[in-house]
Amino acid sequence: MAEVRLQVIAGGGVPQGPLVTDPWQFQTTCVEAFVASWRARGFSPVTIDNDIGLLERTLAALGRPAWEVTPEDIDRVVGDLAVKGRATSTRREYVQIFKGFHRFLQARKAAEIEAAFGVRLICPVDEFNASRHVGDDSPALAPPPTPQRVNEFFDFMKQRIATARKYGPAARDYALFRTLYHAGLRSEEASLLEKPDLHFTRGPFGKLHVRFGKGAHTSGPRPRWVPMLDGLDLVLRWFLDDVRGKFPDSPVLFADESGGPLHRGTIRNRLRYLMELEGRPSAERFSPHALRRACATHNYERGVDLVAIQQMLGHWTVSSTMRYVRPSETFIEDAYQRAVASTLAELTGKDTTA
Repeated sequence: MAEVRLQVIAGGGVPQGPLVTDPWQFQTTCVEAFVASWRARGFSPVTIDNDIGLLERTLAALGRPAWEVTPEDIDRVVGDLAVKGRATSTRREYVQIFKGFHRFLQARKAAEIEAAFGVRLICPVDEFNASRHVGDDSPALAPPPTPQRVNEFFDFMKQRIATARKYGPAARDYALFRTLYHAGLRSEEASLLEKPDLHFTRGPFGKLHVRFGKGAHTSGPRPRWVPMLDGLDLVLRWFLDDVRGKFPDSPVLFADESGGPLHRGTIRNRLRYLMELEGRPSAERFSPHALRRACATHNYERGVDLVAIQQMLGHWTVSSTMRYVRPSETFIEDAYQRAVASTLAELTGKDTTA
């Protein structure tokens, strides 16, 4: 009978026998287990598909198994992305997805990796190569569209509904982007809405149940209730009554022409296409996420409490919400004039704003 030797290492004892494991095949198995953990935590299929693609691109760029990656490899990949002109947020996503995968390996696969490959896991992401989180207060970031600009865009979309070759998609796009703006939703959150998530009798305005709200630090979905402000309830009632029936029957609210949910990339491309049709200069164009920032900014400018905006957007902290708020250049003067007008009205008993 062959002798079996044991070796004690961190994470438990495993046989030291002549294990011959293909590193790439083993890494593929680890990725599959990592993805299974996402499903167990309740991440949406759309989120999982997007993150799988990002993780695969990151591992391919590193060019070696995750347990062999060095800080210099991280420097190289992040540097290459910067040279290619990728945004800071994109570079940060590469680093964060790898860091999460490496943390999973440390928790679940450390003993197997050390036994098979003789490597003790140490995360190569450190304070020197972790991509700095550039918040929305970065001076390089364009301010969100003004209320006037948003209204002009929605007026264009309303006119297009009457002349579009396909009424259904044009009307759906109008309702979708109105929802992104008035409810401050992320594209993915809107794409995962279903018809039963509309509660028109809840609260004074009706509410959206955002069941797949983004969680912080891979904590899984964080549901929230968002009021249908500024007439959004009327838009969504019209959409359900007159538009949704023109698409295949399914629970999805904003469905594509097969009845499935719109991908967030599709939403981004649809907005880009619509603004090209509108014919405005590139400086006046904006992204779906800019509509979310505009929601935060415009509500703040008209006096909505910052904590209320935080709850509406689903942020963990008020500081995160404050990075979204980019008041106009005349915000201070406008606030001063409102304060003075209010004071004069109290002293004179007259409404000076009329």
